[in-house]
Amino acid sequence: MHPLAERIQQQDMRALARAITLVENDSPEKLDMLSDIFSLKKNAHYIGITGSPGAGKSSLVNRLLTHLREKGLTVAVIAVDPTSPFSGGALLGDRVRMNQHFTDPGIFIRSMATRGSLGGLARATKDTLRVCDAYGFDVILVETVGVGQSELDIMKVADTTALVLTPNSGDVLQIFKAGIMEIADLFVINKADLPGVGRLKATLEEYIMIADPKGWVPPIIRTVSTENKGVDDLWSEIQRHRTYLYESHKGQKQRQRQLKLEVYDLIREEIWREVYRKIEAEDSKQEAFRDLIADPYQMAKEWFQEWKEKGGNQHG
Repeated sequence: MHPLAERIQQQDMRALARAITLVENDSPEKLDMLSDIFSLKKNAHYIGITGSPGAGKSSLVNRLLTHLREKGLTVAVIAVDPTSPFSGGALLGDRVRMNQHFTDPGIFIRSMATRGSLGGLARATKDTLRVCDAYGFDVILVETVGVGQSELDIMKVADTTALVLTPNSGDVLQIFKAGIMEIADLFVINKADLPGVGRLKATLEEYIMIADPKGWVPPIIRTVSTENKGVDDLWSEIQRHRTYLYESHKGQKQRQRQLKLEVYDLIREEIWREVYRKIEAEDSKQEAFRDLIADPYQMAKEWFQEWKEKGGNQHG
C-alpha cells in the first residue's frame, strides 16, 4: 500500500494534505496512490453547494459547519476557487468566513485551484473527495464559486447537490442556460429576508412542474445565513435526500452512471497526458506549430494515428 494511504488510514492530517497536493500537481504516482486510497473508502456523504457568486454560499457553508459539528459529525470542506490566469493560485484562498473553524480538529478546509494540471480542476476535486472519504469524514462539502462547466463536472460526483439562489439576483436565467437546474436535488433561496422571495419560489415551482421529476421532487428551502435561519431545515432535507438515494433504484443508477463517466474520464486523461508529452518532446512537431497556416485537423489526425501505431504510451 502507498505510504500516504497507510497514514491516511491512521487519520494523519498531514498525510491528507500531502495526498491532496500530489493530486493537484498531477504527480506521476497519483493513480497508484488513489487506487490504494479508494480501497479505504468509507461512507461519507458528498454534498455539493453551488450557485452564482454573491449568493452567500460561504456564509451558508459556515453556518452548516457549525450545525454539523454540534451534531458530532466530522466535516471536510473543499472550496473550489477561481484561478488566477497569471499565478495559477486560488484567488479566494483565505476563506475568511470559515476562519473560526480552522482550529477545530473535526473540520478540514481546503481551497483548490487548477495549478496548471492537465486533468483540470474538476478531476482534482473529485480525487480530493475520495482522499477525504478514505480519511473518515462523515460529511464532505464541495463549495463552488460559479455555475460553469467545471462546476457541473464536480457536481456530477456529489450525492446531493444544493443550488443556492437569491431573490432579485437575476441569476435564474443564467443558471437555466448552464444546465445546472437539471442536477439540483435541492433549491436554497438564501437571503430570504429580501423582497422577491415569493416570485423566485413560484419560478422554481414552475420549473419543477415542467421538469416533471419522477421520484424525488427537489424541495425549496428558505435560509438567511447571516441570521442562522433555515440551516436545520436545509440539513433535514439533505438527509432526506440521502435516505431516498439509498432506498431507491435511482440512487444505485446514479452511482453506476457516475462510475462509468469517471472511468471514461480517467482513460481520456491518461491518453491525453501521454499524447501531450510525446508531442511536446519532439522538436519537429514543435516546429510545425510555428506554421500559422498549418491544418490543425490534419495535424491532430496524423499525430494521434502515429501515437496509436507506436503502441500508445510505448515510446518508440
